[in-house]
Amino acid sequence: MSRVAVVTGGASGLGQAISAALAADGHRVAVLDVNVDAAERVAADLQNQGARALAVGVDVSDENATETAFTAVREEFGPVAILVTSAAIAGFTRFDKITLEEWNRYLAVNLTGTFLSVRAALSDMVAARWGRIVTISSAAGQKGAPKQGHYSASKGGVIAMTKTIALDYARKGITANTVPPFVIDSPMLQQQQREGKLPATEYLTQAIPAGRLGAAEDVAAVCSFLCSEAAGYITGQVIGVNGGAVI
Repeated sequence: MSRVAVVTGGASGLGQAISAALAADGHRVAVLDVNVDAAERVAADLQNQGARALAVGVDVSDENATETAFTAVREEFGPVAILVTSAAIAGFTRFDKITLEEWNRYLAVNLTGTFLSVRAALSDMVAARWGRIVTISSAAGQKGAPKQGHYSASKGGVIAMTKTIALDYARKGITANTVPPFVIDSPMLQQQQREGKLPATEYLTQAIPAGRLGAAEDVAAVCSFLCSEAAGYITGQVIGVNGGAVI
């Protein structure tokens, strides 16, 4: 069954792979991203493959912009039934060097942006008595990460918030689960390696029992399942995609 799916941060990395997976499942996919040019390229690629896709530029930390973006999706495709929140920022700063401005920016994008996106979609899901929410958190939110106090805190908040959403809306036919990846081979990871903020791949894989970095498609496959009819009895869960690095 084709439903309306929204993917925030859908124009690159994990979000792009998730957008592609949901489109392959037959859904109408709205690609939301702060980089509107990239969102338009991804949506065009999906359309060229026969999918119905829409690009919407939005900064998810902006309340009015997020509401406007979801209104645009409804006007084009109809009520939102599926939401995957992948929009995020990441970086490295020693804890005592994190400024209040930097701290607030991480919470605004990663945590508040997730909150605003979920809130914007919930009314459609409640009305339909069916919905799938998948938040992309992080292993850093489960166990912490060096020089990522702001990022870890924001992602830990996403995990806790998702569990609460699951409790509040389970009886309304809505599931909410979170997927915390560990180290995923992505443009963001490669940039951090080039800047010397993360070690080489050969070193990173030593911490992963599976012996390899994750791929964006690994995460997308889990999201595809969690957004399906078959996952209707799974809610409030933390589904790690980490090659055994966090158990």
